[in-house]
Amino acid sequence: MTSYDDQARRDELYRDPYPLYDRARRAEGLTYVPEFAAWLVARDRDVREVLLRAEDFSSANSLLPDVALSEAALGVLPRGFGPRPTVVSSDGAAHRRHRAPLNRGLSAARVAALVPYARACASELVDGFAADGSAELVEAYARRLPGMVVGRLIGLNPADVPAAVHGGYRAEELLFRPLSPQEQAAAAEDVVALQHLLDGYVRDRRAKPRDDMCSTMVAALAPGDAELTLEQRHELVTSLQNLLIAGFLTTSALIGTTLLHLLGDRRQWRMLRADPSLVPAAVEEAARHDTAIQAFRRVTTRPVTLAGTELPAGATVLVAYGAANRDEERYERPAEFDITRPGNRHHLAFGHGAHGCPGSQLAREQLRLTLDLFTRRLPELRLDEDRPRPRMRPTLIHRSPQALYATW
Repeated sequence: MTSYDDQARRDELYRDPYPLYDRARRAEGLTYVPEFAAWLVARDRDVREVLLRAEDFSSANSLLPDVALSEAALGVLPRGFGPRPTVVSSDGAAHRRHRAPLNRGLSAARVAALVPYARACASELVDGFAADGSAELVEAYARRLPGMVVGRLIGLNPADVPAAVHGGYRAEELLFRPLSPQEQAAAAEDVVALQHLLDGYVRDRRAKPRDDMCSTMVAALAPGDAELTLEQRHELVTSLQNLLIAGFLTTSALIGTTLLHLLGDRRQWRMLRADPSLVPAAVEEAARHDTAIQAFRRVTTRPVTLAGTELPAGATVLVAYGAANRDEERYERPAEFDITRPGNRHHLAFGHGAHGCPGSQLAREQLRLTLDLFTRRLPELRLDEDRPRPRMRPTLIHRSPQALYATW
């Protein structure tokens, strides 16, 4: 189990990894980081190389937890479903099998069809606090909109979305935050409840398919019309849980960090307010500047050499998209947040190669409509100076402010 001191050091790195990234990019070869028990891949060219060499750098360990599970939690989790490999943690043919229904369900046409619903949800959320003159925007907006949208994509009843989102956050907490055994067991109970909720949808869509992502995944991962086997249900629940969590956590983080950086720079907020045509560039710069998913692990399948560093088979590397997105060799003034930055769509915020994020367009659309809505409805939006400076959540998986108090 990670010690308190180890966790404290790791949390400080999670809250501000950029000084470490800067050192790693300047170093010869790769840098080993004990807090991550991994070799840090920090340069743009090296990150791209790893992501294009899936046969040498496997994704099998990409979702390994940061903390060991207690006996109490391990006593609860078997009452649920999984774990099974998902699109994030599989390679080769298995990855392509999991990826195919996501590509279909997140096609440009499907995403475009979701945007009016997303826009209506966003307006409704802003209606709920616009007259108050102040709000904590993470809880009031950033954590809510993406859950509503991915719930619609999957085919969840809107009444089930809050419980599903809660279960998703609890899954992240269970795997990546230090909790007492009792707290772990309570989180595990919430995760199991989410899994049984999703299992109900999986079995319903087998019997009565609809035009939604849940039906698409059932048809793709369990072809035919026979009653689902227990193993098929395990796989489908695990895959749906992964889609749900990836769909709302990452976009929530992106919305939160974007608002943080825009509101922290009044000049750029005023520019965006005056010229809405800057919104697409602002979206790309926000994703580059403070990447939501900072890094994923990979494991070497054979002895390899990367950036001049020889790695044995079974070595863990931490592929840092957030570091690559501030590489001085690729970007001028990389540490600056600049919504007028030209030619900025080729960052690595949504990955690269076979594991590039299939939901990147849906995330971009939600951020675009958020910036359009906020600059129009809340033009005087600013950080609340009477509140403490926002702190980042201690995680590399979904980097975002813990809270964002604003006034207007």
